[in-house]
Amino acid sequence: MADNSSLVGGQSLRPINDQVIIVQILVMIFLCINLLLIMMFFKKECFYKTTRYILFAVTLLCDSFLLFMSNIMLIFNYFKFTMPVWFCIIISAVVTLYFTVTPVTLTAMTLERYVAICMPLQHGELCSQSSTVYCILIIHALSSVPFIVVLSLFFASASLSFYTQYRVCVSEIFILYRWQDDIRAGVYQFYFVLMCIAIVFCYAKIMKVAKAASGEQRKSTWKGLRTVILHAFQLLLCLIQLLLPFIETAVLQISFKLFIFVKYINYIIFILAPRCLSPLIYGLRDETFVHALKSYIYDFFGMCKRNI
Repeated sequence: MADNSSLVGGQSLRPINDQVIIVQILVMIFLCINLLLIMMFFKKECFYKTTRYILFAVTLLCDSFLLFMSNIMLIFNYFKFTMPVWFCIIISAVVTLYFTVTPVTLTAMTLERYVAICMPLQHGELCSQSSTVYCILIIHALSSVPFIVVLSLFFASASLSFYTQYRVCVSEIFILYRWQDDIRAGVYQFYFVLMCIAIVFCYAKIMKVAKAASGEQRKSTWKGLRTVILHAFQLLLCLIQLLLPFIETAVLQISFKLFIFVKYINYIIFILAPRCLSPLIYGLRDETFVHALKSYIYDFFGMCKRNI
């Protein structure tokens, strides 16, 4: 049996350390939870006919895909696997798109809660199934802008021979000059500010309605407000992601060893952690989802007993 020091392509593999093992465990846990909730979404008609549940499912799918792909890239980077630059561009384009989709979708979900609580009479019209489809398309269009900017700058600066070179696939491969990094940071900071404004606006409006509400309406409004607060915390972690390239580039100028450590910590706190909050906010806190989950688990174990 080959060990961790076996040769691949003439180079010995690095031994797997505790950090890589911890990431694999966390990714597997989050993927299992997300996939379970995605199954719940497609089992009940009320889920895929309601805007907030559709957006929730989009978030789960995007997060699951991002976790899987970013974990594959992390393993490739750890073992220093190289690939053609053109292939790295394709992978990075998709990963960067879904890196941005989550915070944009969370902002859309917060706006949906604002419409539901502050504009209840218009909620049915503004948040219909057809409107949700257009909303998802807009979310993906907005999310693609940062990478289109980065990629355009890269295409304008890189020579043709660079695309056929074999490199370790990291996001920094597209930054050939300092001014490109400054523009990338500026685009992400612009998104950061816009999303923060949207969250603060929705929170202030819902808070105003919550104070004026009474009885069952007050209870429902405060529940919606707590959801917005949880969204705000999750979105804060996601928005910090948009600033990570700027932070990591600054750290890289100081020390490469420190850069690797900061990149690992950032991955755990700002990429993995926010993706465990979605199941909490719209999964375990939602009575409809919890009821569906209990029914599914009961049916699953009942079927297992009958088979035994």
